[in-house]
Amino acid sequence: MAITTSAKKALRQNRRRRIRNLASMKTLREALKSYRKAPSEKLLATVYARLDKAGKVNLIPKNKASRLKSRLSKLLKTASR
Repeated sequence: MAITTSAKKALRQNRRRRIRNLASMKTLREALKSYRKAPSEKLLATVYARLDKAGKVNLIPKNKASRLKSRLSKLLKTASR
């Protein structure tokens, strides 16, 4: 258990950040699932925004966000054929 004041504060911060990160990841996963179920241009824009935001705030690595965006756009291209 944390002993110093700064360690206690760090623990509080980590708990708050964990809750926020889990919520953000949940919305990202839900957006990805709904897009994969029924790919469309409108959903793609929403998923892109969520991936960009997640990459920007280091929720996921930027390259992973880019890789997912590439794969999702490819999915839309094959689904529209």
